Amino acid sequence: MKIGQLSKLTGASIRSIRYYEAQGLITPKRSDNGYREYHNLAVEQIRTIQFYLSLGLSTEQIASFLHCVLKNKEAFCRDVLPVYTSKLAEIEQQIQTLTQMKSNLEERIRSIRSEESIYKEATYHVDKTSQ
Repeated sequence: MKIGQLSKLTGASIRSIRYYEAQGLITPKRSDNGYREYHNLAVEQIRTIQFYLSLGLSTEQIASFLHCVLKNKEAFCRDVLPVYTSKLAEIEQQIQTLTQMKSNLEERIRSIRSEESIYKEATYHVDKTSQ
């Protein structure tokens, strides 16, 4: 199949498919006229790549185990374990960072609201005494 048809079947842009090829994730055959010809299995490959990208993995990480996963299925491919473990640790660190950022923002919001309340109360008392 041609790249346009593969794009339609997978939802991946032609540019993305060419990028996956450049990264060594898929390898089309070339016809006599130089056009890329993709095997029907390329649909599964692209969908698998898209799944791993949605997990936040890089194309380099995916390349390290994609062949194993496509050949043996993920449950039998231990090559994914170090990548998953590393990604999970990265996500845990991001969660800690985001939790700290959230706490800082909540504290700033409380502080601003408290200052507003004090200012409004002080203004009210000044207005009341000047009448």
